[in-house]
Amino acid sequence: MTLNRLPIRPLASGLAAALLLSACTVGPSYVRPTVVTPPAFKEAPNGTSGWVPTQPMDTIDRGAWWSVFSDPVLDGLERRVVISNQNVAQAVASYAQARALTSADRASFFPTATANASANRNGGGVGASANRFSASLGGSWAPDVWGRLRRQVQADVANAQASAADLANATLSAQTELAVDYFNLRVLDEQKRLLDDTATGYQRVVTITQNQYNAGVAAKADLITAQTQLISAQASAADVAVQRAQDEHAIAVLAGMAPSELTIALVPTLERSVPTAPVVTPSVLLQRRPDIAAAERRVDAASAEIGVATAAYFPSFNLTADYGFNAASLGSLLSSSGNAWSIGLGAAETLLDFGARKARVAQARANYDRAVAAYRQTVLNAFRGVEDQLVALRVLEQESTLRDQALASARQAEQIALNRYRAGQGDFTTVVQAQNTALSSAQSVLSVLRSRRNASVGLIEALGGGWTTADLPKR
Repeated sequence: MTLNRLPIRPLASGLAAALLLSACTVGPSYVRPTVVTPPAFKEAPNGTSGWVPTQPMDTIDRGAWWSVFSDPVLDGLERRVVISNQNVAQAVASYAQARALTSADRASFFPTATANASANRNGGGVGASANRFSASLGGSWAPDVWGRLRRQVQADVANAQASAADLANATLSAQTELAVDYFNLRVLDEQKRLLDDTATGYQRVVTITQNQYNAGVAAKADLITAQTQLISAQASAADVAVQRAQDEHAIAVLAGMAPSELTIALVPTLERSVPTAPVVTPSVLLQRRPDIAAAERRVDAASAEIGVATAAYFPSFNLTADYGFNAASLGSLLSSSGNAWSIGLGAAETLLDFGARKARVAQARANYDRAVAAYRQTVLNAFRGVEDQLVALRVLEQESTLRDQALASARQAEQIALNRYRAGQGDFTTVVQAQNTALSSAQSVLSVLRSRRNASVGLIEALGGGWTTADLPKR
């Protein structure tokens, strides 16, 4: 039978009906869940006396948020995170997997085509043997009549976008963790320098006390106390060296290196300024946090899954077509007398499932409710994170000023006590107390500086590190 005699009209009618029905899409249309956003952050610096951001981030590369600290060593380490950090590499692979799944489901929109060929020789115990050759082309298509595939692709796209946001969040977390470890290391360097200088000063006191003891002016207990102070300062310096090495190892791993591959050199002085990011409104924060974006995209995916489950209530359709040839010899295989064809339109519907479909729809709706709650909780946690870092920066700035004043007074008191002791007008106990107070005050100054640096990094992370939802892939 020639091709122009095939019953094309009934097939075209069935195809047109399937295409018309495929305009239907069951399930809810996605609407972003509402969240309550305050007009401003309570702890924002506006109207707060004595605290204003320094070196705002508006003029820096939004991707390299750490450049606000103007530290070339930190910059080099941070840029390795995206390339070499293995946690980030896992997130990259998860995103690639999500995109591949989307592509696979999109392919279901289109027909599949197959080609078959065979050659057989048959025979029996008495009869003559015979050859049989065949070749055929076939195709099938399951039109997306009720939108099940469209909803599935919608879910896949949303999940891929959530995976992309997860990647951004994993990268930001690794970068901020590296920055915190790096600034801890720099403060430890300053602490080691302080303890070394303190030990040098204590050595001078030991010498003075030794001389006075030899002259019969100082007691043996004074000399022992001076020596004990010196040894304690040296031991503390050794302990700081251990902590520094451990921070250096942590930084190496975050940068994707073995600890033996990284050595961070000392710097002459520690930068004391603490830059902060400009504060945005809470509503803008929803577009800047990758964890919020990931949670919102999963709500979209959960909404689409309701449509996928709902589509199971409706019949499925399948169009098939085959055209081929059969012949006893290979030379006559393609002759018109040996051709064969078939065209079919099938439909299937589940008549009784004892509530299985209803349960799956209920499961999908419950999953959607869970995703909405998780999204709203993520938003609340984000608001809290910003507020926490804002209040930390404001209070620590005030504390830093007070600690500096306390240190200046403690060093003055230390010098006065030491001068009086040298002149024989004061006791050694007063000197020891003054020295301990001065050392404790100096260490507190460094501790507050470390906390301020960590809060500065924490605020940048809480504000999304310069990331926005515009960075999400569109498909």
